[in-house]
Amino acid sequence: MTITSISATGVRALPEPPPRTWIQRRLVDPFLSLLKAGLAPGRLALTAGLGVAFGLAPTFGITTLVSTAVALRLKLNVAAMQLVCHVLSPLQLILLLPFLRWGATLLGQGREVAHLSMAQIKHMVKSDGWGHVLHLLWRAELGALMIWAVASVPVVLGLYVGLRPLFRKFIKRQEEEEVVVVT
Repeated sequence: MTITSISATGVRALPEPPPRTWIQRRLVDPFLSLLKAGLAPGRLALTAGLGVAFGLAPTFGITTLVSTAVALRLKLNVAAMQLVCHVLSPLQLILLLPFLRWGATLLGQGREVAHLSMAQIKHMVKSDGWGHVLHLLWRAELGALMIWAVASVPVVLGLYVGLRPLFRKFIKRQEEEEVVVVT
């Protein structure tokens, strides 16, 4: 469909917009529609910052529950926070072993966990069961959570400060476009 523009210089055809990529359709567009859900720019920036922090937590299975509880308690956009958390899942997986190694080193169990790989963990689960793996890794996990908690504070603050003006500009532009469309 060709879009035309009528102006003082005459009628002209506007170029077709480029086709939307998979990332735009599956990630950017849903996130932008969440931005239009009525949150102020500051609250939206806090939602994104906390979503990144929870999305990188060195735990599995409780990230969704904890981030949902925090979003509800702070009256933030739960869907936007979940979207950010789940988009970061691959990075969370990549960072899990380094976090565990640093946590084990922090709490004095570095030699047992220093060269641990996912294949070794899978083998230990199959041969010795989850109890052995949990006994080996509980201190490493505790140390990893301590490191994550300390590192999350500047990450959330930095994202909050950095994203707030961007979201303010985006929301202002969206409101201006809505006014033009209505009139």
